[in-house]
Amino acid sequence: MPTPHEVDRNMIVPTTLTETDLRFHDVRSAPFAIYGLYHPQTEPVFKRLPDEIGLNTNHGVKTLYLHTAGGRVRFSTDSAYVAIKAMMPYVDRMDHMPLSSSAGFDLYLDTDEGSRFVHAFRVPNAAQDGYESIARFPDRKMRSFTINFPSYNALNALYIGLQEDAVLGEGHHYRDKLPIVYYGSSITQGGCCSRPGLSYQNIIARRLDYDYINLGFSGSGRAEETIARYMATLPMSVFVCDYDHNAPTTEYLAETHYRLYSIIREINPTVPYIMISRPDFLLHYDDCVARRAVILDSYARALAEGDKNVYFIDGQSFFRGRDEDSCTVDGCHPNDLGFHKMADHIERVIVWALENHTT
Repeated sequence: MPTPHEVDRNMIVPTTLTETDLRFHDVRSAPFAIYGLYHPQTEPVFKRLPDEIGLNTNHGVKTLYLHTAGGRVRFSTDSAYVAIKAMMPYVDRMDHMPLSSSAGFDLYLDTDEGSRFVHAFRVPNAAQDGYESIARFPDRKMRSFTINFPSYNALNALYIGLQEDAVLGEGHHYRDKLPIVYYGSSITQGGCCSRPGLSYQNIIARRLDYDYINLGFSGSGRAEETIARYMATLPMSVFVCDYDHNAPTTEYLAETHYRLYSIIREINPTVPYIMISRPDFLLHYDDCVARRAVILDSYARALAEGDKNVYFIDGQSFFRGRDEDSCTVDGCHPNDLGFHKMADHIERVIVWALENHTT
């Protein structure tokens, strides 16, 4: 494996960190591998959609497609520390979600037995246009890592800081399978877990060793034909339709929910397609029931047309049972407990769908 100087001989990045042997590396360069983002090596900033889709879907998506929900970078090194330097156009703050998730990164150690959390790169309260942080280890040995990107913030550039003489290599690879594609609302985007690695998609990715693409857009997942036709072109192993919340009315949901399914099906006739209704039945119960009926109608229609790879998950089942009222931060957006319960349900259906996939 090459040394850092063989990878990039001239990467000098200003820093306030005090390590005297620190050298930074742009994650857009090999051997780093970036997942979940649109052409990250060649686009000027990180994004989840091409500009022609992000700028022409709806007003909310114009900003949110630049948020890096679901972005990840993988690599290996024997450095005794891993630092980050994140360059951001702003640091967004919300009253119901911690900075450690909306603008923060977290670090996972990857082994043949799976991945486990080792460090949160916490955002300073005064941060305005990015920040630096460092994780230190008790010894030097080869380790493989995943760094999860922020769920609710834009990111212009990310540099990884390692010891100058450290070995830098490829990280663990996901299964040799196509990614799972998720589409939906703020919940899908990751609101409001405490750090990005605790979104339900990241939990499932670690459990199943599957890559994924997060196309959740807070308040803005409305299944317009523009984005539906784009998503239909994505290589995918499963499509998870977490679309419900952002339809302005039940009537709008009825007009768009089955249409989204049919557009995805035009190009992906047998890919497992999972329909999910909203989870937060504690508020607006009657509206939730009406919306679930729309989604059940799409599901029943698909079955009647002979689709053997379509599945339905009742969102009301996610939080049901003990501690049901402890699963959200505001009655709507899941906290870490809520996201783990969502991951448990959705993972089971994904596994079942893949095992019983009919071509």
